[in-house]
Amino acid sequence: MQAANSECITIGTDGSPISGIWLLPPRAAAAFVLAHGAGAGMTHPFMTRLAEGLAAQGIATLRYQFPYMESGRRRPDPPALCHATVRAAVAAARARCDLPLVAGGKSFGGRMTSQAQALAPLADVRGLVFVGFPLHPAGRPASERAQHLDKVGVPLLFLQGTRDELAQIGLIESLCAELGRRAHLHRIEAADHAFHVPARSGRTDAEILAELVRECARWIRALDAPAQLGGLST
Repeated sequence: MQAANSECITIGTDGSPISGIWLLPPRAAAAFVLAHGAGAGMTHPFMTRLAEGLAAQGIATLRYQFPYMESGRRRPDPPALCHATVRAAVAAARARCDLPLVAGGKSFGGRMTSQAQALAPLADVRGLVFVGFPLHPAGRPASERAQHLDKVGVPLLFLQGTRDELAQIGLIESLCAELGRRAHLHRIEAADHAFHVPARSGRTDAEILAELVRECARWIRALDAPAQLGGLST
């Protein structure tokens, strides 16, 4: 099997340029503009394995850094700067391919992507993927962080661990029910926010990642058949 082509790129923004990694498999079906979480950048092992797994399923990815991560700072950038960065990354992906585009990311990166989409649609983006949507702070269940999703008109995929301390699974289920058929929830049993599972679950983190990849790729490929996208899943 021919290997995916990996290219380190520079993405222009209104401020300083940021780094990105474009991973393009042979005969790709779509491209996923994939943002990192708040505490770890695009080269974190989880992000790398996720992108490589998607490439094996025929999904290209563009991983990229938010400016604070690019410069080595720990505190995330203000939302407006994050939103602009998301838009710059989407534009960079479009410049490199004419594939169907989806966007989103891990935790914070997914939320910043959805906020940007709620403010003004991301050009050519057909759906959003949340790899662990951070619905609330740990130990403080609430749904205010999801209020902007009412303004997002594209299909939404929530990949959520049932032990996620930043998204009580019952609240996520209620949220997806309220959003209707454009929201699809896939529960990852026993997984926490990092998609780690305890040994007593009988599963491994590698098996959980494989499940994430399969469901994400399946959903992205199904975007041409909207009737198949909505609803809850276990």
